[in-house]
Amino acid sequence: MKLTRLSLENYRNYHELDLNFSQSLNIFLGENAQGKTNLLESIYVLAMTRSHRTNQEKEIIQWGKDYARISGEIEKKNSQLILEMSITPNGKKTKINHLEQRKLSDYVGKLNVVLFAPEDLSLIKGSPQLRRRFIDMELGQIDPLYLYYLTVYQKVLKQRNRYLKKTGNNKVDFTYLEILTEQLASSGSHVIYLRHQFLQKLEKWAQIIHGKVTGHNEKLSMRYVPTIDITPDMSVENIKEAFIEKMEKNLKRDLLSQSTSLGPHRDELMFFIDEKNVQSFGSQGQQRTTALSVKLAELELVREEIGEYPILLLDDVMSELDDDRQIHLLETIDGKIQTFLSTTTLTHLSHKMTTTPEIFNVVNGKIK
Repeated sequence: MKLTRLSLENYRNYHELDLNFSQSLNIFLGENAQGKTNLLESIYVLAMTRSHRTNQEKEIIQWGKDYARISGEIEKKNSQLILEMSITPNGKKTKINHLEQRKLSDYVGKLNVVLFAPEDLSLIKGSPQLRRRFIDMELGQIDPLYLYYLTVYQKVLKQRNRYLKKTGNNKVDFTYLEILTEQLASSGSHVIYLRHQFLQKLEKWAQIIHGKVTGHNEKLSMRYVPTIDITPDMSVENIKEAFIEKMEKNLKRDLLSQSTSLGPHRDELMFFIDEKNVQSFGSQGQQRTTALSVKLAELELVREEIGEYPILLLDDVMSELDDDRQIHLLETIDGKIQTFLSTTTLTHLSHKMTTTPEIFNVVNGKIK
């Protein structure tokens, strides 16, 4: 999978831009606050329909303008596509080959990307919310069904929480709550099941990569910890039954707290090296190696699922990695994965690269 061309209009500090790319390594080079990350973000938004940097989509629109537009030409193994996305204060529209898409789930997944940014190094040590978001973004772009069930779940969760807050100490309509709980369990059981399947596959690749990075001196494992008690062999229906049963037991707590206390929105992902919890007891080096292994595992898992590698976005992350990890990263992508890399300097990269990169000098929202 390759992004051969990118066009921007009124996107952050880019009034108008049209770029053609190398099929291997593309480097956005420049000082801080010039627009390097904006370019990487625009590719991510084109693929995922949302930014990894902000939940306020109006921030993407250039100051003083009433819309932003991104378009890209994509070469896949068996097809060529033109993807377009426009953003206004009232919402966003997506097109595939100039045809507007009614559902985001029909659009997301046409361009697959893996993003590795400095904040991903805190994937291991950071909050559970970071890890849930990581699962949602990666699984959502390779499985439209997951995206559908997650969207339904989040919608029902908002309804249930709104009702719990509205009810307070007043009379509770238990029949209505029962309906919401059943709907929540119906979509949530699919979310839990698909997350579990995804993380089992991701762990397989992460273990292989982590073994190579560490010289097979350590063994990495991952553990999905849902708030619903499940076993690996449980079906969606079994998970739904367990979900409803536990929700019923937690009803008094939910009424008191006026929020939903369990479900996929509270689940956790844990990492272990030789059965030792990396989040709590791992060194900074172990945490960074684990994060790198997981991000590289994403590349292999996407290839396994869709039959070709995704695009890799490296947002100023090389300077955060030591020499050994830089070399392993560059060796992994060399010649087989189209990569977009932002950096303020080439000094820490030039002696490690075997591929001749296409270099774009970024100065104040313009490419020199």
